[in-house]
Amino acid sequence: MDNHLTAATRGRARARELGVVVGALPTGPLNAITDVEGVLVGHTTLDDGADLHTGVTAVVPRQLTAEGRALPAAVYAGNGYGKLVGSTQIDELGVLESPVVLTATLSAFRAADALLTYLMDRSPEGISFNPVVGETNDGFLSDIRRRPITERHVLDALEGASGGLPAEGCVGAGTGTTALGYKAGIGTSSRRPVAEGAAMTVGALVQANFGGVLTVGGVPMPVEELVPGATGEEPVGNSCMIVVATDAPLDARQLARLARRAIFAMGRVGASYSNGSGDYAIAFSTASPELPRLPDAGLNPLFAAVMDAVEEALLNSLFTATTTTGVRGRTRHAVPYDRLPRTGAGEPVG
Repeated sequence: MDNHLTAATRGRARARELGVVVGALPTGPLNAITDVEGVLVGHTTLDDGADLHTGVTAVVPRQLTAEGRALPAAVYAGNGYGKLVGSTQIDELGVLESPVVLTATLSAFRAADALLTYLMDRSPEGISFNPVVGETNDGFLSDIRRRPITERHVLDALEGASGGLPAEGCVGAGTGTTALGYKAGIGTSSRRPVAEGAAMTVGALVQANFGGVLTVGGVPMPVEELVPGATGEEPVGNSCMIVVATDAPLDARQLARLARRAIFAMGRVGASYSNGSGDYAIAFSTASPELPRLPDAGLNPLFAAVMDAVEEALLNSLFTATTTTGVRGRTRHAVPYDRLPRTGAGEPVG
């Protein structure tokens, strides 16, 4: 398992290590979705060094398994060109009853069946389940038609999910993804806003695979200008999956408002929001149901937190990814560190 393979291990760095700081809000201790208490992340990576670059990432709220309860949740489809299994029931009931599994487009349905096995094993008497599986199309770099994801791969990601800083970049469901002309992958970040006098945590995890022109701190970084021989051509099937977790006591309607801001944050890094881009955000709350719900007038700090956390998670997904050559010799290059604008303190790395 590679849940905690750090960017430094691969010779790559996160945004803040490169002097790129998003917003003024403080991060959680890990600057990751796992800063939200009880939220775990697991990965399974399939990479043969040639035509296969894919995998599974699982976001597992411990409250679902330990307490056996559903969590308030919402889905927002910025552009519904995708396959988000289980989304209509979340829309209808406003609750999440399953971990969130991410994988490649053509493996989403096998992953859903595997997640169903996981849920049934934990509820032997249950007769209705709502597995939630999101996807992006990694077919530019991986032989997606092989549909290599098995039940075991999904169960390994779920059962191996843990706290700590999740691995980012070319790992799990981000192994073969690309974004904004560069190699991308999985990224995560968190913020600690104060709302209604109380400190809260908002965390985001992204599977980045969408088109546009990379923009860092308002500065465009077109790949065709910065990487010799590269082009910004957008492959078919661009998409982005965003998972937002918070310990703020919010209901499903309020979480939908957070989910919308998560999609808006893609625009900060230069997303094109193209016709074929399935851009989805899932937001859920781990707060105790006994806590009073925050008033809408108190949500502004959370809106700022989710925008900043998603923006930084997207940048982390790019900055921690490594140059990858895949199926039919196609290559996506890593972001060149020496061309990054510095937006905060710290010496650039690399």
